[in-house]
Amino acid sequence: MRSCHTLLSSLRAGEHDKALAALYALDGAQNSLDRARDRACRVVQSLMDTFSPAENAPAALFSGPGRTEIGGNHTDHQHGRVLCGSVDMDMLACAAPNRKNIIRIQSEGYPALEIGLDDLSVREEEKNTSAALVRGVAARVRELGFTLAGFDTCVTSTVLSGSGLSSSAAYETLVGNIFNHFCCEDKLDPVTIAKIGQYAENVYFGKPCGLMDQMGSSVGGMLTIDFAAPGAPVIEKVDFDLTAAGYALCIIDSGADHADLTDEYAAVPNELKGICAHFGRSVLREVSGPELFAALPELRRECGDRAVLRAIHVYHENHRVETQVAALRRGDFDFFLSEVRESGLSSWRYLQNIVPTGAVRHQEMAVALALAEDTLDTAGACRVHGGGFAGTIQAFVPLEMVDNFKARMERVLGEGKCHVLHIRPQGGCMVAE
Repeated sequence: MRSCHTLLSSLRAGEHDKALAALYALDGAQNSLDRARDRACRVVQSLMDTFSPAENAPAALFSGPGRTEIGGNHTDHQHGRVLCGSVDMDMLACAAPNRKNIIRIQSEGYPALEIGLDDLSVREEEKNTSAALVRGVAARVRELGFTLAGFDTCVTSTVLSGSGLSSSAAYETLVGNIFNHFCCEDKLDPVTIAKIGQYAENVYFGKPCGLMDQMGSSVGGMLTIDFAAPGAPVIEKVDFDLTAAGYALCIIDSGADHADLTDEYAAVPNELKGICAHFGRSVLREVSGPELFAALPELRRECGDRAVLRAIHVYHENHRVETQVAALRRGDFDFFLSEVRESGLSSWRYLQNIVPTGAVRHQEMAVALALAEDTLDTAGACRVHGGGFAGTIQAFVPLEMVDNFKARMERVLGEGKCHVLHIRPQGGCMVAE
C-alpha cells in the first residue's frame, strides 16, 4: 500500500484518473475530471496536515455516494420493493491506520470526532449524531468476528446534510468501507456493508429506517430491490441510460428544515404497524390488497383515516415499482414518467409526507413541487424524494429544458438549490491506494 506522500504524488501524476472519471466525470467533461482530481488531492493533503500519519503508514481513498430513490416511497420498511440508484455526489475520505485503539475523523466544516474502540456500547447522549453511526458500524463489524484497529481519516462531502440524498447512508457506507479495508481484509461485500449501516442507524443513531438508503449507496448503479425477505434481499441491476433517453435527473432542495421532524418520520412506520396488528402481521407486505380494502371499516375505527390512507399508498406504491422497472427494461420512458407522476400524487394525497402536521406558513416541499410541475407542464415528471416533510424533490427533465428549469427553480428557492445528477455505476468503494 502507498503512504500519503506517494498516494498524493500518484494522484497528481494522473495515475488514478481512470478510477476518478468512472465516479465523478460521468458527463465526459475534462473539467469534471480535473475537479475530481483536485478534490482527491485536497483530502489527502488534509489527512497529512491534520494527523501527520507515520511516514510508512498505508493510506487510501474511500467513497460513499449519496443515493436517489426513484420508486418505492416508504416501501422498504414494509419489506416492499424499491427502485433506487447511487449518484455522483459523495463523501470522499482519505484514511490511514494510526496504531491506536481509537477512530479519529475530521469532516470538513464539522468538529473533530473521536471514538475509542474499548467501549462500543450504545450511548443515549450520542443519538442522532455522527459519533453514533461510527460507533454502531464499529460494534457491528466486531460482532461479525473481525478485530478492530484504529485509523485517522479526513472527509469532504458533496452530499450535504439534509439534501435528501441520504448523507447518513453515505457516511455509514464510507466508514464501513474503511473498516472493511483496514480491519476485514476486504471480505465484506456491499450488501453486508449496507446491513451494517442500517444496524448503526437503527440501534445507535435511533432512526427506524429501512434498508433502501444503505443499499442504494453501498451497492451502486440503478437497482431494484425486493425486501420481502430482508435478511436476503433480491437485488437486480436496471440498465437504463437517462441521457440517451433525452432526460436529466434533477434533485431540488426545497429549503425546508429537517429539525424536529423525527416524530413525523417515525409516525409513518408506527401507524402502519397499527394497521398490520389488525391482521396479526408484522409488515404491510404480508397483507394482501383484498384483505386491506375489505377491512377498511374496522381499520378506520381502530387506526384512524391517515393510517388507512398511508397503508393504501404503500400497497399501490409497492406494485408501482414493478411497473416502473418493466417500463425501463422495455424502453417505454413515457410510461415510466406517468408512473413517477402517480407515485408523487400518491405520496402527497395518501402518504401525506409533503407538509408536516399543522404547518401553515412554511410548506416548502409543496411550493417546490408546485413550481416544478408548472415549469415542466406536460413534459417530464416530478415527485417527493426520500422521507419527505423536508429536504428535496426529484424531477426528470427533458435535456432541452434543463437550463430554464434550473434557472426558474433557483429564482424562487435560491441559487444552488437545483442539482443535475448522474446515476453512478459504482457504490461505496476504495477509490485509490
